[in-house]
Amino acid sequence: MAKLIVMYEEPRDKEGFEKHYFDVHVPLGRKIPNIKNESIHRVIQSQNTNLSLYLILELEFENLEALTLALSSPEAKAAEADGPNLFQYLNNPPIISIVE
Repeated sequence: MAKLIVMYEEPRDKEGFEKHYFDVHVPLGRKIPNIKNESIHRVIQSQNTNLSLYLILELEFENLEALTLALSSPEAKAAEADGPNLFQYLNNPPIISIVE
């Protein structure tokens, strides 16, 4: 199994972020091939960090190869191209990690 984890800090414009994220960005992301499971978590509390985490997305794939293929797909490129539209509501770009 491999996962793509995206961590968003608290947006400067929560209303704009929520609307764009759930109405535009998430539907684009759901078109990415090979996703076995997805989960979106609202952060209630974080410890041992100065970051004010707000939202965490986890996309699960069968393995690293499936994740790599998914990220090179036109659907992933479309979601990535939407990033600047989403980032306008944030103070910092999201933290993106790939884990096995």
